[in-house]
Amino acid sequence: MIELTQKKCKPCEGYEKPMEAEDIKKYISQVNDWEVVENRKIKKEFRFKDFQETMNFVNRVAELSESENHHPNIYIFYNRVRFELSTHVIHGLSENDFIMAAKIDELIVLPS
Repeated sequence: MIELTQKKCKPCEGYEKPMEAEDIKKYISQVNDWEVVENRKIKKEFRFKDFQETMNFVNRVAELSESENHHPNIYIFYNRVRFELSTHVIHGLSENDFIMAAKIDELIVLPS
């Protein structure tokens, strides 16, 4: 099996079906501490020492999102940020959401 961070997000046309609970369980085990919400989205909150560090991370995720053409909802607070991922066009989760989650996690361990 190819690691999620080695995959690229693929555009959804809208005819695809959202992931079923069984597939979601398989994929959620491959990402670090993301939470499944109603089998429709995944979310995770990150904490930082201050606002500048938070924004640096958000900007890195924004660049990643553009390169993958898959964009999370982003909620920014002073020293924390929450990302929520779902594939809006299919009203649920797709492999793209887990690829992005894995790549977002990877940004935490990579140097800025």
